[in-house]
Amino acid sequence: MDLYPEMESCNNSDNNHQTISSLVTGAAISSSTSSSINSTPSRYENQKRRDWNTFSQYLKNHRPPLSLSRCSGAHVLEFLRYLDQFGKTKVHTLLCPFYGYPNPPAPCPCPLKQAWGSLDALIGRLRAAYEENGWPPETNPFGARAVRLYLREVRDLQSKARGISYEKKKRKRGPTQEHQHFTPNFSSFQALPGDHI
Repeated sequence: MDLYPEMESCNNSDNNHQTISSLVTGAAISSSTSSSINSTPSRYENQKRRDWNTFSQYLKNHRPPLSLSRCSGAHVLEFLRYLDQFGKTKVHTLLCPFYGYPNPPAPCPCPLKQAWGSLDALIGRLRAAYEENGWPPETNPFGARAVRLYLREVRDLQSKARGISYEKKKRKRGPTQEHQHFTPNFSSFQALPGDHI
């Protein structure tokens, strides 16, 4: 899922409105041609690389420009809020008559935002990419407490506003212990003639 299909440069003051998505696409093409032809990266790896390149571009366009070593959880939150303008998920406000309705019967002026699941997946990919790019896990801004709390707040708010439960799916487990071992009950068997018990 592409979170930022038409994301423009953060610096709107100059006339050069080159989109980040075109920069990311160019970076993806140049890096994919340099990779070995025999191994094709997975869809997840491709998305992770695009997300990393996009976040790096966001830091470069930040005013003042920000290096990754100085990036904190607050900057990650700023990035997530910035991405909301490219969201496609209707999130009803408390004043909206459709607040809490999963399928509203009519249109409303409520804002479009990034869906919680998309943000959660994005943070997971960026968190992994941070460490894969040689940064220590202890300084990972994508794993900051503020980011986790923000994602939880977005999940709860969207769950209530959209009338959708975001409960964790229960994993299917194998047969329980009682079904794995059959213990026959011999009390109902009768002894055959000639058997001595």
